[in-house]
Amino acid sequence: MKPLSGLYLLTDHHLTEKPGLVPAVAAAIQGGASMIQYRNKHANRERKLWEIHDLITLCHPFNIPLIVNDETDLAAETGADGVHLGTEDGAVSDARKQLGEEAIIGVSCYNSLNRAREAEAHGASYVAFGRFFPSQTKPDAILATAELLLEAKATLQIPVVAIGGIDAGNGKLLVDHGADLLAVIHSVLGAPDIEQAATTIAALFSPTK
Repeated sequence: MKPLSGLYLLTDHHLTEKPGLVPAVAAAIQGGASMIQYRNKHANRERKLWEIHDLITLCHPFNIPLIVNDETDLAAETGADGVHLGTEDGAVSDARKQLGEEAIIGVSCYNSLNRAREAEAHGASYVAFGRFFPSQTKPDAILATAELLLEAKATLQIPVVAIGGIDAGNGKLLVDHGADLLAVIHSVLGAPDIEQAATTIAALFSPTK
């Protein structure tokens, strides 16, 4: 598995309704997205299953992992590459048993370095901190600081994801503070040109920028 780094796109069923889920994600991949998370908290199980299958079919030829938000059983059933767990989505160890040693298991840690240490100790593949900026998806989410990323990189051996209100204008600060991945929704899927928006954010990881 290639190292986890770069633009991490999370899907949003409202923002992809007009272009379509697969075309929208395909445009982001063309723009440089390196990992995709399927996130739909409103669809029924049948729709989730076929949308995940469609995204796996899109992502795998590009060697891009497809992660499922929250639902380990859906990740297992569809053959997705992993799952992202929040506070109420079960234990990392249980997800690891269900999905296997090669699965990518991410954990939301908000602004808690202790939670991140625990997640790593239990076998998480990456940890996510944030929100860092005002977020349209979770406006009331716990605020994290860029300095937390420095602490995390000094402490942890696994990749660190930054999430929450990130765009091309503020993402470089987080990359400079150690973020291995920038997780975004609106700044890419809500842009007039999805591919160009993805390209701009992915370029923040270039050493020449």
